[in-house]
Amino acid sequence: MTIEKVKPEKVTIFDVAREAQVSKSTVSLVLTQSDKVSAKSKEKVLSAIEKLGYVYNRDAAALRSKRSNLIALIINDLTNPYSAQLAVGLEKHIAELGMLPMLVNTDESFTRQQQVVQTLKEYNVAAFVICPAPGTDKTWVNQLINSGFPVINIMREIPYANAPTILPDNQKGTLLATEHLIAQGAKHPAFVGGNNQISDYHERLKGFQTALTLEGSFQAAPVVCSLTNRQGGRDAFNSLISKYPNTDAIVCFNDVVAYGVMDAMQQHGLVPGKDIKIVGFDDLEDSKLMSPALSSVRIEAQEIGKRTCLALKELLEHGQPALRTQIDVRLMIRASSN
Repeated sequence: MTIEKVKPEKVTIFDVAREAQVSKSTVSLVLTQSDKVSAKSKEKVLSAIEKLGYVYNRDAAALRSKRSNLIALIINDLTNPYSAQLAVGLEKHIAELGMLPMLVNTDESFTRQQQVVQTLKEYNVAAFVICPAPGTDKTWVNQLINSGFPVINIMREIPYANAPTILPDNQKGTLLATEHLIAQGAKHPAFVGGNNQISDYHERLKGFQTALTLEGSFQAAPVVCSLTNRQGGRDAFNSLISKYPNTDAIVCFNDVVAYGVMDAMQQHGLVPGKDIKIVGFDDLEDSKLMSPALSSVRIEAQEIGKRTCLALKELLEHGQPALRTQIDVRLMIRASSN
């Protein structure tokens, strides 16, 4: 005689609600980690889930709500140490929202950015957090928003786009750096590094030029664009010093460029901080370990992450965060400019 096994019935959300003596909607709020449920009700629901062995099917929930718990985190260049530091901060704050970040690197390519966004749309991500690649414009950003996906831009601003933007006060940073160099006696300052297709380049250059204008005794100072990596800094300095040998101070687009500039200076027999004073931007951990220690404009990556996720939470709850949030910066003065 064959005994047929009876398949156990699947525990449902209604079973959990009945066990916890709460409504189905309260169980749903607990499962989606909403803050709109009391601690007492949450405890009752979690106890019922554990007792009954209920398993929350997030894929099915995503189909019902047309939203997953995935946040697409699209970074322009993960080979840049600051970008990696920023990604870590964002991951932490996204996780605190009960969401799961999907990290993608676009390598400063708009074509790559378009491709990964199209693919991630098929995964029905809940939102996109993007550090835009050069070439990104408001039409592309607005089309993504109009297709039903919340978008937040970080670190770089796309003029007139409808996406909230979280970015550091780039102009203030380079203005402080330039004023400091002038106070240290600089007579022939220069700005080095950066891609003129991105907003943070123009903002940092503007801060540098504004400081010179406010001082009143400077003519147009040299500006050298370059790749935003160490080799870019080396190449930019070699180009600068061949045309402007009297250069006595340099504001760099970022710290990595500054590292390359310092390498090239030493190859020319020049001493950073003595022959030419130098300030970077980002204040990476390695900057204080350089010889000499690099002065730099500090951006708090954790604050960028925190403010981004506050805006993200508001968007996911169908609110409207501020279109532009600017994070303050500080000048960290060390031996390279003192």
